[in-house]
Amino acid sequence: MERGLFGMVSGAEILSGGIIKLQVSEAEVNDISIRFLDKTGEPTVGKTRPETILRQLTTKKGQVYSMIQGKRDVDTVLAMGIMDDVSIIPQPAGDTGKVDLTMNVVERKSGRGISGGGGISSGITSGPLAGLIGSIAIYHKNLFGRNQKLNLSLERGQIDSIFRINYTDPWIEGDDKRTSRAIMIQNSRTPGTLVHGNQPNNNGLTIGRITAGIEYSRPFRPKWNGTAGLIFQRAGAHDEKGIPIIRDFFGSPLTASGNTHDDMILAKLETVYTYSGDPGSSMFVFNMDQGIPVSPEWLVFNRVNARARQGFVIGPACFHVCLSGGHVVGKFPPHEAFPIGGTNSVRGYEEGALGSGRSYVVGSGEMSFPVMGPVEGAVFADYGTDLGSGSTVPGDPAGARNKPGSGYGYGIGVRVDSPLGPLRLEYAFNDQGTGRFHFGIGLRN
Repeated sequence: MERGLFGMVSGAEILSGGIIKLQVSEAEVNDISIRFLDKTGEPTVGKTRPETILRQLTTKKGQVYSMIQGKRDVDTVLAMGIMDDVSIIPQPAGDTGKVDLTMNVVERKSGRGISGGGGISSGITSGPLAGLIGSIAIYHKNLFGRNQKLNLSLERGQIDSIFRINYTDPWIEGDDKRTSRAIMIQNSRTPGTLVHGNQPNNNGLTIGRITAGIEYSRPFRPKWNGTAGLIFQRAGAHDEKGIPIIRDFFGSPLTASGNTHDDMILAKLETVYTYSGDPGSSMFVFNMDQGIPVSPEWLVFNRVNARARQGFVIGPACFHVCLSGGHVVGKFPPHEAFPIGGTNSVRGYEEGALGSGRSYVVGSGEMSFPVMGPVEGAVFADYGTDLGSGSTVPGDPAGARNKPGSGYGYGIGVRVDSPLGPLRLEYAFNDQGTGRFHFGIGLRN
């Protein structure tokens, strides 16, 4: 029972020598079925295909039924995001000594709908309400009864805009490795201030991107997940009127090809490790993008980036150490340089104000401690550097804006737990002697 096995001691025989022989009956799984119920508990016709649910289960026919394993299966089916309630009912399978399992599921009233929301863009550093973004999405979470997802979304801010179409199949039919497939088409406009800064004449510079791609992901070891994909991107810069431009105020080029836009096809590889438990949590992400020379004018470069985070529990406090770094080799557009400084980089600096380089390293240490209820306090220190690579970015946008290239920040903050994740409000000083507020949602990358 402690192991969660569904069985019993069905008899005992006393043998000579003080030995007792116990007869143990195990409940072997005879059959597994799915039963759809409505909100009142009455049987109904479901929209989801039973085989889509059954393949999520680790409990199989012929196994000894484990209630612990069954609980994990219930959690897995709930994690599909299309069920309101899930339970498993074991029943005797006649006189065979086996059990039949019936999984009762209550589907959500509708797997499709319209949603709206809002957020904050960290890439916009000036202007009234400049960072606020509104969003609307039309979605379907259970296409064809196979748990496939389709999402059409629009995000719009003072400068930012993103229109995205996403299709996701979380488990490709016929695959036994839990491989997922995602297809994406996106048209976006984002501020170019992270690398190129606010123009001295207050002209807003934006980066427009048209992106399309396909990715495949699968777990390959416990706590490890891998992704491979192919992505097409066309990117170029525009002024505040939406007119394509090839140079900024300082005369620095805005594209690598010298044209109004750059074309590229990128092969993507990514691996992610996550662990959450006592006494701390850890995360490691490594990704690589490789440009493919489809045409002589298309960009060819290699970009690698890695991030790691480790948590430690020290009494009532929690200490987090974060480290990230990356490097680019080849011909790449200046706006693809690594920006340094900001809420998720070196606090105390505006977004991208510390540097923008071909290489970078950022390290952070943070101690958080409980204050009252969901509120925590924090003290932190960050350091970042472009490793002297700012001048190797085409046009040297960092040098033209007198970015220092390396520096540190330190400060204090508060954290509040919310359904969106930790809400972070921080005030930090930098090594230049100035300070600023930062606001973020979720853990630092």
